Amino acid sequence: MLVTVKILRYNPEKDAQPSYQTFQVEAEETDRVLDLLEKIKGEQDGSLSFRRSCGHGICGSDAMRINGMNRLACKTLVRDVGDQITVEPLLGLPKIKDLIVDMKPFFDHYRRVMPYFISDLPVPEDGRERLQSPEERLRFDDTTKCILCACCTTSCPSFWANDQYYGPAAIVNAHRFIFDSRDTATAERLQILAEEMGVWRCRTAFNCTEACPREIQITKAIAEVKQAILSGKV
Repeated sequence: MLVTVKILRYNPEKDAQPSYQTFQVEAEETDRVLDLLEKIKGEQDGSLSFRRSCGHGICGSDAMRINGMNRLACKTLVRDVGDQITVEPLLGLPKIKDLIVDMKPFFDHYRRVMPYFISDLPVPEDGRERLQSPEERLRFDDTTKCILCACCTTSCPSFWANDQYYGPAAIVNAHRFIFDSRDTATAERLQILAEEMGVWRCRTAFNCTEACPREIQITKAIAEVKQAILSGKV
């Protein structure tokens, strides 16, 4: 089938504003949008710029807007989006070139919530790992699935309105440790998330949950963090 791919292009060295460029590509309905971008770059315009790495929905590097929705190009099939495809960079982050955006603001917010294991408890004397029950592990299992693609944060109207908002991805990664029975920094994280740009900026639009390629229940996780702040306990 012949697919029309309209891409929002931007080269800061020569363009004052982004503009669309259209390409015609021969494709199978089982091809991924990433395959089309690779074909365009390899056969029609080598200057086309985009990020990709694993190509299997694990690294999250090829997140972009495809037909108006945040998706991973490596997981989006032609048959799911049709033969008229519009590809744009993620919203809310500075554009670097074509489909590449500056992820630094996103990762700054991510680091703000201390997204790593913290424990002031002594290491078990027998040298074993810190144990927890299957039920304790299940409590935060969903939020361990985040691949930091930024699909959720850059689909959020609250983030579009104020990019100082920490955003869904940061809250999801904080949730993963807040509800970990082995971690002892819950109070510090809840204090950070109770700040002006924390969880209370969430307006429960559900865009984040719909955009997540890992199907994380993001809005639910944010609600649980809000409740933990209000109750003063986990």
